[in-house]
Amino acid sequence: MDTISRIHSLLGLAARGRNLTSGESQVLDAIRTGEAQLVIVSEDASDNTKKLFTDKCSYYEVPVKIWGTREGIGHAIGKELRASVAVLEPGFADKITKLMEE
Repeated sequence: MDTISRIHSLLGLAARGRNLTSGESQVLDAIRTGEAQLVIVSEDASDNTKKLFTDKCSYYEVPVKIWGTREGIGHAIGKELRASVAVLEPGFADKITKLMEE
């Protein structure tokens, strides 16, 4: 299984276990409340969206990754297109981060 597939399957597992939130307002809430352990913003998100999340994550000291496509991320979590997701569980966040850095 390639790295992208492994990350997608981890995102799917996190979503099914309610350890992930998606959608701009929910992700921003998770960042503000300190629930977000990792924020993933799709590479094909708008520049404004990328800036919003990188600035917010920088301020609240939440790791942020620009990775994947809106379609791929959405499909992985069983939703429509998703420009951003927040991983809420530290174990999933660590594993996904390690895979992204391979």
